[in-house]
Amino acid sequence: MKNTYLFSYLPIISTLLFSLSFSIYGEMQMLKLFGNLGIYQGMLEFFSEAGIKLALLIVLLLLFFMVFAALKLISDTIMELSLLFFSKDSEGKALNSVRKGSVIYVIGGACSLFSVQFIFGLGSIFIATNVVALIYFVNKLSPSLNLSRLVGLVFFPIFVWTALISIVAFAGLKLYNSVIASLPI
Repeated sequence: MKNTYLFSYLPIISTLLFSLSFSIYGEMQMLKLFGNLGIYQGMLEFFSEAGIKLALLIVLLLLFFMVFAALKLISDTIMELSLLFFSKDSEGKALNSVRKGSVIYVIGGACSLFSVQFIFGLGSIFIATNVVALIYFVNKLSPSLNLSRLVGLVFFPIFVWTALISIVAFAGLKLYNSVIASLPI
């Protein structure tokens, strides 16, 4: 079957799978924290254990879904900008050829469900999935690009992601320092 839209639903499935994995881990950690602080017993007086777990899971799933959806939007924008700058393709064939790479994210999301108890495992699977997707992206587009365009296509997303992460880390550090400096010690 040669339908362009055959894989169009996979990004939301992969986003849901990764969100579910991270939210299950977050729920387990929050329940441990609530137990250590003594809050959990008080919560059990008003809600059932299943109700608390379900409410935490839904809230965390929603939060992680928003984060991963925003990351997906940024990632798609960066990928299409790199294609705009470095690809000669004006008909969108290059973009259609890399759409099947969303299967990689579904497989990564499914694998992350097996590692919900270890944050290192979840992070490793998420990073490995992104690296494999980048390799697939470059491999699919390399036959239609010369070496200089291929180097630009690879390093443009790396540069943009590094800049974005650095800006967010710097802003977070400045905010943390200003909060610490304003405390009366």
